[in-house]
Formats: sequence, structure tokens, C-alpha cells
Amino acid sequence: MAPPLGDLSLIAAALGGYLLGSIPFGLVLTRLAGQGDIRKIGSGNIGATNVLRTGRKGLAAATLLLDGAKGAVAVLIAGIWSQDMAVLAGAGAGAMLGHCFPVWLGFKGGKGVATALGILLAIAWPVGLLACLTWLVMAVVFRYSSAAALTALALAPVSAWYLADPPRAYLAALIATLVWIRHHENIRRLLKGQESKIKLGKDAAISTENMGHNGGPPLS
Repeated sequence: MAPPLGDLSLIAAALGGYLLGSIPFGLVLTRLAGQGDIRKIGSGNIGATNVLRTGRKGLAAATLLLDGAKGAVAVLIAGIWSQDMAVLAGAGAGAMLGHCFPVWLGFKGGKGVATALGILLAIAWPVGLLACLTWLVMAVVFRYSSAAALTALALAPVSAWYLADPPRAYLAALIATLVWIRHHENIRRLLKGQESKIKLGKDAAISTENMGHNGGPPLS
């Protein structure tokens, strides 16, 4: 017996989201720019923070934007054929899983903050905007980008509940849970007081993935 049409839409959205999310822009861009394999540099992560360690700020910014865009695009494409929240959630969750666990790289991907923010902006732009602002304020005040990212995404389900609707709040909670899991090493360092702070000097690299493994802005 064939699955219902709604089930097929959900499966297609999740698979399409996964394939979009699994595009390793950090790896692709650094190779195209002649920087070699980003996985052999710094933390070995494919996100924008590690790309920044190549010294190419433009590449890092492009990685950040593209990692965020693929999450948003996955949701927006799914919304073209269905506004059913289950389909949109499937696309968003698929994109997150694709970024964090890309099949092409042995399921070793980024930490998902940039992709998460892209998804939030696509499903409810006020929620996504508030998450971005929360990260910015926390990062400036406390200078721990990982803590800023974790706080911003932890608050996103609450803001989605009041600014959007319960289904979007549930998706925001799912996204936040995955990001927190991917940041387990950062959380451990924060608890031990060993997490690196964002450096604000002339030569400081503002990281963007965990914006990072070692303390740059958390958008990867």
C-alpha cells in the first residue's frame, strides 16, 4: 500500500533539506581558493570559524552566509508546495542533520548555528532576528561566542511560542537541542572556565561557527 501523499511530501522535504544542508561550503570554498583541505587546519571543522583560521576573512564570511542560507532555502523550497508545518519542520530538521552529519564527509560536519539561524529566519523572521540579536548582545557583553549561541537558541523556542505558534516553537526546540548536543565540548570548557573568549583586537579573528571550536562567533 502506497504511503499517503502527506507522508511523501514530508519524506521529500526532509531528504531535500538533508541534501542541501550537507553541502560543505567551508570545504568547497577553501579548496576552490587553493587553501587545501580545511579539515587539516585548526580544529578540523568545516564551519566558518575554522575557515577564518586560513586568514581569508572573505571565505569565512561566505561560508557563514551560505551555511545560513542553505537552512533558509531548504525551508522556503518546502514551503512552495506545502505550508504544512510538518513539511517545513521536516525540511528544517533535514538541513540541520545534513550540516551536522553530512554523508559525503563521513557524517562529520559543523555545529549548526548558522544553519539554525537561517531556518529560524525562514520559518518566522522575528524569531530568527531576535535570536541573532541575542547572540550579538551576549557575545559583546560576555565575549563567549559559544555561550552566546547556546543562549540565543535556547531562548528561540520561547520567543517562537509567543511571536509565532506552537509548531514553530517545537521546531525551534528541536534545533536548539541538536545545537546544544553538538556543543558538548564547548559546554564542558565553559563549566571548567577554559573556553576561549572572543578577541576584539586588531588581529583578532571573529569566529563564526560555534561559531566555533575555540571561541569565535558561533555561526557554522
